[in-house]
This record gives sequence, C-alpha cells and structure tokens, in this order.
Amino acid sequence: MTTGDLTFGTYDPSTQADVTGTATITSTCTSGGGAMILLSQGGNADTGSSDAVPLRQMADGVNRLKYHLYGDSDFNTVFGNTPGTGQPTTGTGVAVTTTVHGKIIGSENAGIPTGTYADGVLVTLTY
Repeated sequence: MTTGDLTFGTYDPSTQADVTGTATITSTCTSGGGAMILLSQGGNADTGSSDAVPLRQMADGVNRLKYHLYGDSDFNTVFGNTPGTGQPTTGTGVAVTTTVHGKIIGSENAGIPTGTYADGVLVTLTY
C-alpha cells in the first residue's frame, strides 16, 4: 500500500472560504477478496473525537486548524476508522486507487493565526 500527502495549500481565515485537497491511497489485494481502508482520527484529534466521527485537527505549536476527510468528492461521506465509515476496496490482483477528499471549512476556523499546520493520519488496510 502506498499513500500520498494531502496538501490543502493556503487557508485565509479572513475570507472564511473552504479550502479542499485530495490524496490517493494505492492498494493491491488478492483477486476476488474484499478489503476496507480505514483512517485514524489523526495525531491532534479534538475533544469528543471518535473513530466513527473523527474531529481532526492540524497543529502548529499550540494552535489548531480543524479539517475533515471524506470518501467522496461531494464531501458527504466521512472517512473514518470503523467498518461503517471506512472505504471498501475490491481485490482485483492489481493496484487500486482510492481518493481521499479533504476540506477545511472556512467558517470553523475564523481568526486562526498564520502558521504551518500539519497532522498525521494512520491508514489501515484490512482484508
């Protein structure tokens, strides 16, 4: 399995505009088998976060910037760390790419200080 970094680019809290980005996960599973890709809550999860409803945050020192990960480009299907919130993938015997869609919701982060924010999310492939 290989993963790519999800980079949002520049977030400007004064505009309160959403910022999006994508990353890919490439996995190869045995032909005919089913598998599930799960994403952890991240290294800076907010209070009340759970595997089913992850409240992810990027950090720059003590400052936090909320963001969300989704399994669809419409930003409707939360990508979490449970069978109900993970993304299924089918074993084909060849590499299959799964796209992760990320969003920083502008209105959630008004007034955040300038900085370089980052987080680490563990990707798990179960089959």
